[in-house]
Amino acid sequence: MVVFTAGCTDTGSDNATVEILYTGAGTMPGLLATGQIDGYINWQPFVAVALEGDIGKVISYSQDLPPKGTWTNHTCCVFGANSKALEDPEIASSLSALMILGNKYINDNPDNAAVLTADWLFSSQNMTYGNVTVSSVDVMKTSIPTIKFSSEVTESWMDSNEAFILSQRELGLVTSKLATTSADESAELLYDFGPYESAVAQIESGTFITPDATSTISIGYLPSDHHAPLFVLLKDWEYFKDTYNCYLKPVTEKTGKITDAELYINGQKIADVKLVEGTGGPQLMTLLQQNAIQYALAGTPPFISAVDKSTGDMSLKILSPIMLEGSGLVASVSSPANDWDSFVAWVKARSAEGKNVVLGDPQLGSIQDVQLKAALESASIAYVVKSA
Repeated sequence: MVVFTAGCTDTGSDNATVEILYTGAGTMPGLLATGQIDGYINWQPFVAVALEGDIGKVISYSQDLPPKGTWTNHTCCVFGANSKALEDPEIASSLSALMILGNKYINDNPDNAAVLTADWLFSSQNMTYGNVTVSSVDVMKTSIPTIKFSSEVTESWMDSNEAFILSQRELGLVTSKLATTSADESAELLYDFGPYESAVAQIESGTFITPDATSTISIGYLPSDHHAPLFVLLKDWEYFKDTYNCYLKPVTEKTGKITDAELYINGQKIADVKLVEGTGGPQLMTLLQQNAIQYALAGTPPFISAVDKSTGDMSLKILSPIMLEGSGLVASVSSPANDWDSFVAWVKARSAEGKNVVLGDPQLGSIQDVQLKAALESASIAYVVKSA
């Protein structure tokens, strides 16, 4: 993968070029609807928004982007903690177990998970992008099945993370603690699988460990359906109580997001829990390092960057994945592109006409950014950054 992510290309056999516009994930559907961009690469649910709003069509989901086979089961969002939280491994194990059970719920009940996620993120109201209005429930029902919700720690997932570290080195974004590490050394810095392994054992035995003392903890997350495991845990807490007697109970049940909850294990209250919505992965990493939150659901890239640049005594660890894949490349409904090959032909035709295709991209060095550039270079398509 590193070969394809070394930086901006400026040559191609036919001088085909794409202009990349770095912009907020949530702004892309509106930009596409108003013709300010020709397409975008983004995470869900914004791929589903394009479909439900009839403003775009999926060229390729992320796992199918070229180079062929590179992105199957690729890393995306994870559950992590700071070293202060890991001083209480039983709580960390309980929360890790709940993330696993939340994923099981989504896979067993995708339609209901979509409804609950639309409730949390949008109070089940419509989503509006310029003149385009879409049902949040319909968007979630389209989005959820395209995300691979899994907490399983696998070799392929770890290999995906290591490949991403290598790409970040090539881009000059990983420059400190992870700049020269071997795969084993990187893993030592990035992961603590103790809570995950304990959680798996507890779930398999059907017996959950009750911590001795109560505490107060805070969990950060982002307003994305990638973090649906947390949302379903709280929105259908009675299911988890009745099925596992291990659950997060809202202090006040209400429409929309929950901010205060209680963690129960074996019928005993273990912790008061604050749910903190972040504005982005880097912000959540800062909150973890400041101990303003102790746990976070966030993308792999922010954790890698935070671990690489970390100073001081507060370390951060990835405990397990929460989902894989979950992104896609979208083109406008008016384009002739319907798959990767016709997309490449469209890009080349537009460049020959002197009007390059403009694609939205969420952030330099993001998983989606790396995937887009790898795919373009595999087709000998150059890319340049477009000013906002």
